[in-house]
Amino acid sequence: MSRLSPDNLRRAKELMGLYPEPRSALIPMLHVAQEQDGWLTPDVIEHVAELVELSPAEVYGTASFYDMFFTHPVGRYLVSVCTNLACLLNGGYELLAHAEERLGVAAGSTTDDGEFTLEEVECIALCGAAPCLAVNWRFFGDVTDADFDRLVDDLRTGRLADKVPHHGTLCRVRRKVPADAAADARRDQQADPRTVPVGLSLVPEDVVEGGPGEPQPAHPRATAGATGHARAIRVAGQGTSERDAGPERPSERSADAGPDKGDDK
Repeated sequence: MSRLSPDNLRRAKELMGLYPEPRSALIPMLHVAQEQDGWLTPDVIEHVAELVELSPAEVYGTASFYDMFFTHPVGRYLVSVCTNLACLLNGGYELLAHAEERLGVAAGSTTDDGEFTLEEVECIALCGAAPCLAVNWRFFGDVTDADFDRLVDDLRTGRLADKVPHHGTLCRVRRKVPADAAADARRDQQADPRTVPVGLSLVPEDVVEGGPGEPQPAHPRATAGATGHARAIRVAGQGTSERDAGPERPSERSADAGPDKGDDK
């Protein structure tokens, strides 16, 4: 068991820089930690706790609450067979029974070679292709018994390595921010810290990839309207919104408007 590797420690610090408080980065940091070992080891939980200034018990409590985190070893491939309503009606329980027979383990167990952990899950949002399953959160629909057998063989031989990474790898795309949004946000903060676009935060120079002082969005959509939002605030003036600064809306009555229709007075 190990603590965070140097590369994952750097990633964890970058994540901490996206939030006003270190503890706010706890869940994405746990995903980084789980990607490292395939599960959250006691040592890595302790390391994350030190970074976000929480106790190991608090970090463990968060990790054990969410079922995407594992505080015990799991297989290289986590096979999650759905048995919710749509899948149940289309053979979900039969598929689960076949998976147990094919892998030689009951749901909730791991094969002796450590390759597969099988679990029964609720809806995984692929109802139109029921019965369905997920392998390390990559989805497969309309799965027959023969399809499952081929899937297991393809995973064992590595033929699906490009599509299905080892367990714990939630996303293989790293966040990047366009240079224009970064420059605009930096100018806004220098002019008036209150005009930094919503959804952007400036992070320390020593923790961000791509250049010193590069801001990171709180959500991928945050970058899209950042520049226009900042300019709207500057044009409208402090304390006003785009709606307040614009023309009177049709629903707003002017001062010389007559009485409401049907008013008896």
